[in-house]
Amino acid sequence: MSLNSGIFLPITQIFEIENLDQNIKINSPEYKDFLVRLRQILNLMTITLNKKETGLYEEFEILTGQLYFRDLSVSDSEKRTVSRTVVNFGALPNTGTKTVAHGITFPTPNTYSSVNIYGSATDPTGVNFISLPYASPILANNIELSVDNTNISITTGSDRTAFTKCYVVFEFIKL
Repeated sequence: MSLNSGIFLPITQIFEIENLDQNIKINSPEYKDFLVRLRQILNLMTITLNKKETGLYEEFEILTGQLYFRDLSVSDSEKRTVSRTVVNFGALPNTGTKTVAHGITFPTPNTYSSVNIYGSATDPTGVNFISLPYASPILANNIELSVDNTNISITTGSDRTAFTKCYVVFEFIKL
């Protein structure tokens, strides 16, 4: 089994600069060859950069640069792009469920699929940090994280209001 190491650009490009001195003519074969190789390198850079995942986490829908495999159940399927949105959730609830609208419009059923839902919460006073969802051997300390067509919901089994800063990331594909 061969593993693909991802998309990387060569560190150096080799050009015979000595062939491109000040006396070279614009219509010469050497100059034309130089331009072709330069365009190929720029094209490779553009393709590579467009396939890298973005590090932007915005409060609106953006493309991440992630691509999911083709859906073989669809005859003209292409690789599927992943979109991301971040929701500034605010404080966690006290033993209950809190919902915040995510702002994504799902026009028709069965046209989207979740890829990843995760988050983090901060207690700035106690300087504590937890990931979401949160699993604990103490049942009351567990925190559930879910998304529906309108809202992101977080359910706590104990008072988590000290965690006043919470961000939830929702990544999805359009089928």
